[in-house]
Amino acid sequence: MALPRNPRPTESELGILRVLWAQDGATVREVHAALGTSTGYTTVLKLMQIMAEKGLVTRDEQQRAHIYRARSEQGETERLLVGDLVTRAFGGSAARMMMHLLDSQPPSPEELAALRKLLDDQEAAQR
Repeated sequence: MALPRNPRPTESELGILRVLWAQDGATVREVHAALGTSTGYTTVLKLMQIMAEKGLVTRDEQQRAHIYRARSEQGETERLLVGDLVTRAFGGSAARMMMHLLDSQPPSPEELAALRKLLDDQEAAQR
């Protein structure tokens, strides 16, 4: 069975990926500790095994405690998820998504400045 080209992580899998991105790889025990939830160790283990099967993580089996690493960079996964959201929820309109986002979560002055720069850069690239 072929793996999907860019598998989309579930909410639970995203929690694990955040730990792996922050720590640049970790054992199941380290991920379980970092999650700090009531999720059991065996549940985290099973999720990470499924993630390896889906191609979301790699597993280094050279040591007794296997080291898991995210297969994709954090930004790449975020772009994939945002692209999926824009397509499914906003009919492909990034502008509609941004208008709803800014209306529901007003940005800080720093975020507004970063958004203005991004828009300026995008506009310059289209010229």
